[in-house]
Amino acid sequence: MPDNSSDQDLDLSFLYEIADGSNEFIIESIDMLLQQSPELLQSIDESIKTQDWVTAASASHKLKPSMGFFGMLTAQALLQDVELLCKAGADDPALISAKFNEAKEIIDANLKALVRIKAEKEAEL
Repeated sequence: MPDNSSDQDLDLSFLYEIADGSNEFIIESIDMLLQQSPELLQSIDESIKTQDWVTAASASHKLKPSMGFFGMLTAQALLQDVELLCKAGADDPALISAKFNEAKEIIDANLKALVRIKAEKEAEL
């Protein structure tokens, strides 16, 4: 499996620990993330483009816990920065965009990896 930087921001050890051997739980958890993340990412993206900082901060805040749950700590930290920068008055929209784009790139790559992991878990059922 090729190693790239996005894979380093995906650590499923917490998920596996609380799943306690339940592939169904792992599949459901991944499914939920695969459904919610694209919507929230799109909301943040559109909000940044329209400079709706309240919505951008809110959507970033909603997405953060899922990042932690799936061990995406870099993406989680970037979303935290986006949220705080938006709440602080968005003095530097270019910085907000840059941090969001970096987080989105990591999350998108990890969502693709999670689709593969979900398929592997489904095959084990």
